[in-house]
Amino acid sequence: MTTTPRTTADWQALDAAHFLHPFTDFQALAKKGSRIIERGENVYLWDSDGHKLFDAMSGLWCVNVGYGQQALIDAATAQMTKLPFYNSFFQTTTPPAVELAELLAEVTPPQFRHVFFAGSGSEGNDTVVRMVRRYWDLKGQPERQVILSRWNGYHGSTMAGASLGGMKYMHAQGGLPIPGIDHIDQPHWLEHGAGMTRDEFGLKAAGWLEQKILEVGPDKVAAFIGEPVQGAGGVIVPPATYWPEIQRICDKYDILLVSDEVICGFGRTGNWFGCETMGTKPDLMTFAKGVSSGYVPLGGVMVGERVAKVLIEQGGEFEHGYTYSGHPVACAVAVANIRLIQELKLVERVRDETGPRLAAVFESLRDHPLVGETQSCGLMAALQLVRAKDGTQDGRGTPFDPALEVGMVCRSHCFGNGLIMRAVGDRMIIAPPLVMTVEQVDELAGLIRLCLDLTLADLRGRGWV
Repeated sequence: MTTTPRTTADWQALDAAHFLHPFTDFQALAKKGSRIIERGENVYLWDSDGHKLFDAMSGLWCVNVGYGQQALIDAATAQMTKLPFYNSFFQTTTPPAVELAELLAEVTPPQFRHVFFAGSGSEGNDTVVRMVRRYWDLKGQPERQVILSRWNGYHGSTMAGASLGGMKYMHAQGGLPIPGIDHIDQPHWLEHGAGMTRDEFGLKAAGWLEQKILEVGPDKVAAFIGEPVQGAGGVIVPPATYWPEIQRICDKYDILLVSDEVICGFGRTGNWFGCETMGTKPDLMTFAKGVSSGYVPLGGVMVGERVAKVLIEQGGEFEHGYTYSGHPVACAVAVANIRLIQELKLVERVRDETGPRLAAVFESLRDHPLVGETQSCGLMAALQLVRAKDGTQDGRGTPFDPALEVGMVCRSHCFGNGLIMRAVGDRMIIAPPLVMTVEQVDELAGLIRLCLDLTLADLRGRGWV
C-alpha cells in the first residue's frame, strides 16, 4: 500500500485546522498559510517546496551546533533504547542527569557547583522566583520578595517568566505582572542615551537600578535579573560600563544577581557564558536552548554556592520541581552537545574568528542608506533600519513611522531570498549557529545586503523613502 506524499498546501490546511502556534494571530496565519520546514543541515534549512534558507536565527536562538549532528542523534537513540525516562523525585536519579550536572559544573564559572533542572528557560526563570524567595526566607528576611528586571527584557512566557520580562504587550494579556516584580528601563543607548557617550549612558542606565532599590526599599528587594545581551528585545548590547556597575550596586545592597543565559549561554557571546563576557559574577544563572542545541527540550538554573549552601544546609524540603527535571534523554543529548562544542572549539571560534568577522561585516553595512546603528556581540548582531541618516554618524537617523512595519517588509524580502532574519520593530537581528565558518559569515553578509537593497527599492516604490 502506498501513501501519496502531502503537498505544502496539504500541510498548511492541516496546520490551520489543528495547530495553535505561539505568539501568533491564529486567524491571520490560517489565511496566509504556515511555512513548512522539512529538513536541516549545518546552518541551512529546506522548506516543503525545496527552497534553501540560511538560518541566521539558529532555529530560535538555540541550534548552536547546527543541524544534523550525528553525535547528538546517537546519544538520544542510545539513551532512549536503554532508559527513555525516569523521574528525579523520590530520592532517585539517572546517570545522564548526574553526568550533565558534573559537566555543567566544569564549564560554568567557578561559583557554580550545583544545578536545578527544568524543561525550558521559562521554567528555569519560574524556578528562580521560587528559589530566590526561599533563600531569603531561610536567611530570616522573608520580606525580601521583590525581584527587579528591565523593560523590554525577555525571560519566558509562563506567568512568572512573562512577569519577570518587560514586554508590555505580554503583560496586557493575563493580568501580568504577578505581585512582587518591578522593572527599570533598559540600557538601550539609541533609545535613551541622546547627548551622552555610550560609557556615560551605561553608568546612568545602571544607576536606574539603584534608584529603584531605594524606591522599593533595600530590605524588600531580593534580586535583579537581566540578560547579558537582550535577545528578543532586539539584540541590545549594553555599554561596557553597564554590567560592572550593576554588579557593584547588587553587592552594595546585598541583592542576588541573576544572569539569564538562555540565549547568551554556551558560546554565543564568545565565552561559555555571557556573564563572563560582561564581567559579572552572578549568584544564579538560567540556561536552556544552547545546552542541547534545541535537539531536545532542556533548561535549568545554575545555583551559586552562596545560595546552594543555604538551601542545602538550612533548607529542608524545597517544594518545587517538574516531571521532566533531569530527563535522561535530554541530559544525554546535552552531554553530547557540550562535548561537541568542546571538541570543535566553537567558543574559541566565535571569540577569535567568526565573531570578529561578523562585527566587521555588520560595521560595513552601515554604509547602506537604510542602516543606522549596528551592534554585535559574538554571534549575535542587529542593525537599525532608518528612513534617513540626517548626516549623523551615531546611527540614530530619522526613524520610520512604526505603523509602516518596515522591519516586516525587510523580513519578507529575507525569506523570499533564502535568509531567515528576525525583525523586532525596525531592528533586524541575527544569531546564527556557532558552527558557521568565516566563509559563511561572508555569505550571510551578501544575503543581508541583497535583502536591504530589495527593501530599499520596495520602500522607494511605495514612496516611504
